Amino acid sequence: MSPRRFAPLLLVMTLLAAGGALAQDKGSVNPKPLPPLANPNDPDLAAKELFARKLLPAKGAAHVIGSYTKGCIGGAEQMPLNGDNWQVMRLSRNRSYGHPEMIALIKRLAAKARKDAGWPGILVGDIAQPRGGPALSGHASHQIGLDADIWLTPMPDRRLSREEREDMSAVMMVRHDRLDVDPKVFTPGHVLVLRDAAREPAVQRIFVNAAIKKALCREAKGDRAWLSKIRPWWGHDYHFHIRMHCPPGAGECEGQPSQAEDEGCKPADLAYWFSDAVLHPKPPPEPPKPKPPMTLAQMPAACKAVLHAADAKP
Repeated sequence: MSPRRFAPLLLVMTLLAAGGALAQDKGSVNPKPLPPLANPNDPDLAAKELFARKLLPAKGAAHVIGSYTKGCIGGAEQMPLNGDNWQVMRLSRNRSYGHPEMIALIKRLAAKARKDAGWPGILVGDIAQPRGGPALSGHASHQIGLDADIWLTPMPDRRLSREEREDMSAVMMVRHDRLDVDPKVFTPGHVLVLRDAAREPAVQRIFVNAAIKKALCREAKGDRAWLSKIRPWWGHDYHFHIRMHCPPGAGECEGQPSQAEDEGCKPADLAYWFSDAVLHPKPPPEPPKPKPPMTLAQMPAACKAVLHAADAKP
């Protein structure tokens, strides 16, 4: 898809890119539970209000329904909050659930980050809510357990406190002028971690800031076929976003068309992202009207059953 098709959305995407704000929002050590809904059967109620109140996955085998931006997941698996080479961040968001194949992929990537890049491990950001669906904040995607954010900050060689997991920020990888990475923080290890993620056969694409894509194009050695999966997108200055293909046999899952198999490193491939219109967008004459939130009725019909299914055992 050509980025130019998204020009009318430039302001929205710029807001998403503002300092990686959504990914870096702080959490709370003592989060308050959401209040009960006055009328949960209101047909005009935003679906995000319903899915955010489900604290456990739906009972049953893992199954993906719908698309990355309009769907849900039953039988999700929780990423263990601590491992030998990973730690989950922002625990108060309760978005550490995904398809079992996504959880297994993240564990493999964590081990490879230690083996290939010499990192102690990785810091895991948002995957999905316990039953997927739209979230109250942060993402339009991450709804079916096949998206995951991985911080570009290596895991420290120690167990982080709960306070640190809620408060600390990932490191900005992009230079102040937005034209390249910051060489003081973006290292050859980052190239290897992104390469390892992109080489996973189940990975469909990986979103990064355009400056990171530019650096990968410049610094990747040897077999560069994996670069085709690395796609520039707004708002990925501090983390990268893994997106998996629909799992085999997941007939209710709606995936994306595969991108072109070329490296995406030609000057013409990146020129749009470094244009003045993208780096220094002008505000529209009138602010765009907010889009009404998605309702449960607008989601795949099977998501209603997922929403109301019995809880899996914690």
